[in-house]
Amino acid sequence: MSLKELAFNTFLLLYYNQVLGLSASYASFALLIALIVDALSDPVVGSFSDNFRHRLGRRHSLMYAASVPFAVCIYLLFSPLAAVADYLHVWLLIFALGTRLSFTFFAVPWNAMFAELSDDYKERSELISYRFAVGWVVGIVFVFSIYSFIFVASETYPQGQLNPVHYQRFALVLSLTVFAGAFLTTHLTRDQIPYLRQPPASLRRFSLPVLWEELGLAVKNRNFRVLIFAVLASAVVGGTNQALQIYMNTYFWDFSGEQLRWTAVTVLGGLLAFFTVLPLQNLLDKKYLLVTCAVAIMVVTMVPVTLRLLELAPANGTPGLVVMIVTAATISAYFATIALIMFTSMVADTLDVQEYETGLRQEGLFNSVMTFSSKATTGAGILIAGLIIDHVIGLPQGAQRAQITPEMIFRIGIVDAYVVPLFNVVWLTLVLQYSITRDEHKQIQHVLMQRRKPDTSIG
Repeated sequence: MSLKELAFNTFLLLYYNQVLGLSASYASFALLIALIVDALSDPVVGSFSDNFRHRLGRRHSLMYAASVPFAVCIYLLFSPLAAVADYLHVWLLIFALGTRLSFTFFAVPWNAMFAELSDDYKERSELISYRFAVGWVVGIVFVFSIYSFIFVASETYPQGQLNPVHYQRFALVLSLTVFAGAFLTTHLTRDQIPYLRQPPASLRRFSLPVLWEELGLAVKNRNFRVLIFAVLASAVVGGTNQALQIYMNTYFWDFSGEQLRWTAVTVLGGLLAFFTVLPLQNLLDKKYLLVTCAVAIMVVTMVPVTLRLLELAPANGTPGLVVMIVTAATISAYFATIALIMFTSMVADTLDVQEYETGLRQEGLFNSVMTFSSKATTGAGILIAGLIIDHVIGLPQGAQRAQITPEMIFRIGIVDAYVVPLFNVVWLTLVLQYSITRDEHKQIQHVLMQRRKPDTSIG
């Protein structure tokens, strides 16, 4: 869910480092451990879901069960007890791990279900577009609301995101919202259970040897391997960038909560993507559209900082600066949404090739391996961001605004705008090795549909 990602990628490191005073290196290392343990669970949950039997189906039963522990853990993550002040790194590790593990039992079946809703090359992108559209709409309301009503400025804390008092209310609102989102998305798709593919009666029950065998079959798929390595590389870059973004907005651009609330407008870029993604997909194969969007994001990311270095950007604190940053973020959101839709759709197409070659549908396993790869390397990205904050930028933990020097601010801008984005070249090169084309997928779907038809011949 987008709100969990917003909480983890935007506020969590800042909260423990700048608000609670935990070293960024310690905090990011705890988050890395939680991500690795969580990532190891993904293929297990994926295979378990693929082979699970229940009256509510193999997906929905797990999604229902995950809703409450997910909400409870994310609440405790952002509201540590005063008694654990000397053990914040332990508290962070325990509840970051609890949040991620409970979310895995929701997200892996949820992602797998989307690959089952349609077999059509074009319709898959359309369904995924609707899914992201809902996430964007919820995101804009949530972001605007928390900056308007929770992270408000005060005389002591002109930047409300640095006020420790606000996080108790944030934890409560966040936990209630994610519970409502998890429960409703599960319940509102319950009518699809009869139409989703279920494991055949002859399929073996889940076990670790079965999981190992299924993993072996999955990694033999060349396109799947390409996508895995692309995810590994992109997640390192993405994890580093996302962890640095709130530092960039707080210190480089000097935004208050009231100014940051306008970043919610970036949802307009995502919404525009939903109207244009299908026409664009008709012009380009998915991998080329994905690469084009990623390159565009790299360029747009560099523009605001470049303008500041050339002394062409509006001054901090002015409405013009807010307009410039929100405009750049909206353009990036447009391209990022199209790229996410294309990548998700490419994974679904790869599942068809897997069924064509092996006779197996492995939606849960494929999506969980992707999630595993993303989480493990996003954790590495967060650790890199923590090390950069402590040892490259030199930002002290629990810093007051007066302690932040111009040299620190300059280093934040250079790293965020130029150093980190350039590493996207690694995964873009990998994506270009993906080989499933529109025509090839059409032929594979034709063969699969013939196979699925019941045999009406008389022996």
